This record gives sequence, structure tokens and C-alpha cells, in this order.
Amino acid sequence: MSSAGGGSALQVHAVRFGPGQELLGSLQVFVEERRLRAPFIITCVGSLTKATLRLANATATNTNEVLHLSGRFEIVSLVGTLNPNAHLHISLSDGEGRTVGGHALGDLEVFTTAEVVVGEAVDLQFTREMDVHTGFPELVVRPRSQTDQSA
Repeated sequence: MSSAGGGSALQVHAVRFGPGQELLGSLQVFVEERRLRAPFIITCVGSLTKATLRLANATATNTNEVLHLSGRFEIVSLVGTLNPNAHLHISLSDGEGRTVGGHALGDLEVFTTAEVVVGEAVDLQFTREMDVHTGFPELVVRPRSQTDQSA
């Protein structure tokens, strides 16, 4: 099942998180405080000392393919949607340039900085609903109602 929304105006927000902050939770608070309804990552640069990632071979019935990282890592990519059940993928590079990536589960502890630009499709609303084919809650895109826009 595909979920398609129409085009939308774009609003851009920028935020910086500092040492010791947990990136995923901090982004979710940022989105909630601003009442963003269709938020997504435009870009992010920064560094982490910890991360917990679900790897690509995980399934709905075997979600324990998880990697716990500790050390110093550059954020080389962060992409995804930030609705209440955020779906983010991250790529990290270690001190020797080796890169690892996966679904960001959390425990993303900022080392020096995380500079994030968040976009919002202001005419849309993102939600998640369980998909019987994948076994995961998947993105549903809907037009934002007039009552949602004034809220």
C-alpha cells in the first residue's frame, strides 16, 4: 500500500545540540515543542560518542539485529521522518574512515555538536500505521485539515 500526499509548502527550522545530549530524543522534543506535523531531516552534521542501530537484516519477528557503538564517530548522514514514531537512518564514520549505518534506535550521544536542519511539509500530516505486509508501522501521508493548521 502506498501513501501519497500532494505537494506542500516548506518551512525550515535549524537547531544545534551540544555535548552529552541524546540526539533522537532531543529531536523529538524539538518537533513536539514546535507542534510540527510532517517533519523530516534535511541535513545534519556533527559527532557522536554512542549509538544504537538496528541493522538491515532485522525483520518484524527478529528485531534483535542491533549494533551498540561506543567511540568517536562523525555523522556522515542522517535521513528520515520525525513524526512521533520517528523513522531515522544514520551513517557514522569512525576515526579511520570506516562507515556503518542503520535504523537509529536511540542512545545517540552527541560528542561535540549536532547541527540539524529540519523541514516541515506544512500542508501535510505524517502518521504511522501497522503494515501487515512488512510487520512494521509504516508512514501514512495525509493532507493536513484546516483544524490541524490552526492548532
